[in-house]
Amino acid sequence: MASTADEPEQPLDRGEQPPSVDPSITPSAPRHHGPDVFAGHPRRTGGRRRSDNPLASRRPTHRKNSTGPRRRELLQALGIFQRATPDQLWKLTRPDNQHDKLVRDTLLDLQDHHLVRIELVREDQRQVWVLTKRGHSEAKKLLEPKGIRVSALREEKYDPDTGELLGASYDDHAAAVTTTAAELHRAGIGHRLGFATEIPHRLADGYVQRADLVVRAPAAGVPVMLLEIDRRTEDAHDLVSKVRRYWEWGRLLAPDADKHTVNLVRSQPGAIEDVGHEKRLWRRVYPQTGREGLVPLAFVFADTTEAKVDNTVKVLEAAGRRFWAPRRYETYYREAITAKDYSQAVPVVFTTLEQLMEHGADAAVWRRLGRKDEQTLTDALNNPDGDALYRRQYARAEAEDERRRAAEREAQRPVCKRCGQKFTDQRWEETTAHRTAWNAGDLSVCGTCHADDVAREEAAAEAARLQAAAPPEPEDDGQEPGKPRRSLFRRRT
Repeated sequence: MASTADEPEQPLDRGEQPPSVDPSITPSAPRHHGPDVFAGHPRRTGGRRRSDNPLASRRPTHRKNSTGPRRRELLQALGIFQRATPDQLWKLTRPDNQHDKLVRDTLLDLQDHHLVRIELVREDQRQVWVLTKRGHSEAKKLLEPKGIRVSALREEKYDPDTGELLGASYDDHAAAVTTTAAELHRAGIGHRLGFATEIPHRLADGYVQRADLVVRAPAAGVPVMLLEIDRRTEDAHDLVSKVRRYWEWGRLLAPDADKHTVNLVRSQPGAIEDVGHEKRLWRRVYPQTGREGLVPLAFVFADTTEAKVDNTVKVLEAAGRRFWAPRRYETYYREAITAKDYSQAVPVVFTTLEQLMEHGADAAVWRRLGRKDEQTLTDALNNPDGDALYRRQYARAEAEDERRRAAEREAQRPVCKRCGQKFTDQRWEETTAHRTAWNAGDLSVCGTCHADDVAREEAAAEAARLQAAAPPEPEDDGQEPGKPRRSLFRRRT
């Protein structure tokens, strides 16, 4: 790290420290180098050298290993988060390294090129780095083409009387936000380019709710999540109000919603629940969450006690239940459905910054409002008793209801009074349907017996028709066969 005014001067009888090479833990080379003449050694002849002057500027050898990718990563991280310590930048850029030594070396290299500067040194002696005006311009070139929001430039302003740097502060809340992002990135939840800070969410009444941090980590199963960092400086009911505002924002219609939907929601506010999420404003801003419900919200509590966290969670669960709790499905099979409807709820999870730093953001350190056990982040966001369970239970309930109705129908199936056989579905339909019952014959017999009756009736009718169509038989008049028949009348002569 660069030396500060509080650091002692390097002793004159010490030589140059060897350069550090990752993953070595050798300290960085000093900014000011002593002369090449060591105590007790004979004086060198041959004239003066540049290294004889301790005030002569010389590029430290340990910063020659600074590469373009490392410089670009740091500029991007500082462009997004505005201020950060080397430890935070290490976790935001190269968390696989064993320490932040290469990050500190690269920062010194960027400082030589007037791209970054040290704004202040914290009480723990960690330096807080920010972009210069030139560095801010470079960060814009790296971020804006990717559609990433660049934080505001922190300009150097000095008190005209004392000469002290004005506005040089790194409050604990800002530090906690950056540390939270660093721990998420270190655990593989999100990339530095997938983070954004102070994102506004404008409500219908004009109020703007700003999220401290937004993370997009689809590869980790978290397509989007809003984070609020709380150091317990706010009342628990203020956090309930934040949950309510995010819930209200998630129910806003998109600007391109059709006129019929807009008029329906204006006249009946509850109708928004029947409007799909595809027509809502939040889907124009964020991607699908991959789960039921609105955009998930996470509270990260920092610098507090376990008792305060428990009290805050109790208030959130009780006073904010309407906004985070699921509902029962309105269905015909209500008794058979135990699944919950999360479609209109804001999934709210919480943890502490201390747990993230100690165990990692990918560990079971997250809790969901309404649940007792700590889980991993994806498990806490999932809804095992949600839509997937509902579909399974509904399918089972429907199949069971179908079997029950089939059994009841079978018990009501008529029996033939002639042969004792049960009616077929077709015969049953013939005897009960008004359009066919008049032609169904005896309604108490089955289809086979009815067919026999019809066959007999048709045979009798055919016999009658044939009998009616046959010629009459000749009458017997007493004449011999073969002789002409005598006329009944005689000719008069």
